[in-house]
Amino acid sequence: MTLLYFAWVRQKIGKAEEEMILPAGIATVDGLVAYLKSLSGGYAEAFADLSRIRVAVNQRHGSLNAAIGEGDEVAFFPPVTGG
Repeated sequence: MTLLYFAWVRQKIGKAEEEMILPAGIATVDGLVAYLKSLSGGYAEAFADLSRIRVAVNQRHGSLNAAIGEGDEVAFFPPVTGG
């Protein structure tokens, strides 16, 4: 699984992307987020307020309850506005 982090999410975690083997029993983005929050303070800080996080699974906007599987690309980013 490829995880991508953008903007301040990347800054808090300290990296733009990482490869990860999807832990057993995790089948949704919110399960993945709960796992990531347990890894370190940077992840916990980045995902502390989930109302400030948007997600895309395989380059399609999704929600925190979106299904995920091994080999997927999951991107986390703050809400964006156009102008």
